[in-house]
Amino acid sequence: MSHQRIAPNLSETSNTLAEALAALRTELELPAGYPIEALRDAETAVSGHTLPAQDLTEIPFITIDPASSTDLDQALFIERSGNGYRVLYAISDVPSFVTPGGALDGETRHRGQTYYAPDGRIPLHPEIISERAGSLLAGQTCGAFVWDFELDAETEFRTVSVRRARVRSRAKLNYKGVQAEIDSGTADPVLQLLKEVGLKRVELERRRGGASLNMPEQEIVQLPDGEGYRIVAAPPLPVEDWNAQISLMTGMAAAQLMLDGKVGILRTMPAPDERSLLHFKRQTGALGKPWRDRISYGEYLRTLDARDPRQLAILHSAGMLFRGAGYTPFDGEVPDSVMQSAIGAPYAHATAPLRRLIDRFVLVICEALSNGTAIPAWARDALPSLPAIMASSDQIAGKLERLALDTVEAALLVNHIGQEFDAVVISGSKPAKNNGNGNGNSTNGNNGNGNGAPHGPYGIVQIAEPAVTARCDGEMESGTKVRVKLLDAEIATRQITFELLA
Repeated sequence: MSHQRIAPNLSETSNTLAEALAALRTELELPAGYPIEALRDAETAVSGHTLPAQDLTEIPFITIDPASSTDLDQALFIERSGNGYRVLYAISDVPSFVTPGGALDGETRHRGQTYYAPDGRIPLHPEIISERAGSLLAGQTCGAFVWDFELDAETEFRTVSVRRARVRSRAKLNYKGVQAEIDSGTADPVLQLLKEVGLKRVELERRRGGASLNMPEQEIVQLPDGEGYRIVAAPPLPVEDWNAQISLMTGMAAAQLMLDGKVGILRTMPAPDERSLLHFKRQTGALGKPWRDRISYGEYLRTLDARDPRQLAILHSAGMLFRGAGYTPFDGEVPDSVMQSAIGAPYAHATAPLRRLIDRFVLVICEALSNGTAIPAWARDALPSLPAIMASSDQIAGKLERLALDTVEAALLVNHIGQEFDAVVISGSKPAKNNGNGNGNSTNGNNGNGNGAPHGPYGIVQIAEPAVTARCDGEMESGTKVRVKLLDAEIATRQITFELLA
């Protein structure tokens, strides 16, 4: 006798999903709360906090972030300077709240970074710092590391310096609102200059061979009524790229300061090996948009349009080349390998200290080097230990993102079992692996969706509504449109089973 699985109702699905997402915190051993000793450290630091002597509160800084963000690391001001530009970039002075060797310092080293889960984030710092005293909120006078860039007409560096100062943001802006103002021509001069400088920095990135993946971003969003989640996938807005270019510029300047001073820590990534590049070139030819040697890898990626199924498949394949990133500390002797190949230059993390541990150390080192003062011993002594801390936290953050997406994707499909969908093949057929774990259906995961039993060839497909990427059994070609049928979806195991229809 055959048995048909009965799909659960919406309320049951929502409860199962909430339980599965909550279970991720236990599965990944994420921190449950802030230790009382670290909280006391934070409260003491805030109550006794002293702002820097230099006053730059007359500078009309603004912040640009997602609308819901309250942990604001960066504030921006741009003006014309001769035939070039002056860019002031204020970064939250998190080190002024953390006593070296104290309980708060120890807890932040244990966490490494802020973790973002669909049912709430797990902050690197207590909220009294990350969302209040240390956040560059509009109207609040804060301490900051202020990067001061003099750029020429092409936005190349003329001079770079960084100092501690008190600042006050004038407005908390969001990406959608800023993009709308720029598109309509109503944006104020700072935002107009952000576009101008951002576009020129993109051109410099192209010239140096930097590579940016314009992938549609997938975000897990909780529904307003609290009854579950949905996945929103959309290409980033142009203003997000322009704003990111200011952060990248700062990271490149930080790297150069440390290289010149022969002490610091870089974010490095090797170039793709020749075998991987050759395989990628063959894929681009098979998918109808060949990559020719006359243009660089990064320049080629900028020509791809994620709205085209075959080009979307190429973008997914290109992501496999962005591997091997790590942290390289040095003190007294510059390492042989200093490049971040995706950026096309030496680079350091320096612009997100509220959310990422390593930035706290980079900022202090750069400020000392820029002003010819001694680097604090606590920052210098920590350099050898930081790569392992960050590698561990990056691994946890990546796994949390993958498993959360897998869980929500299964929940989105649990009431669609037996239905057929149009899909795009992201990755063509390959032999199945009998890993027995039954997990991983997103392109960021292992794409297993297996139950431990041997299978034939399979590929990775993407359906549009609901927005899900998962494994599908059958022989298929990358970049093609296919028809698939959903056989099963299990929230607790994150298992999704599609089959290819003839």
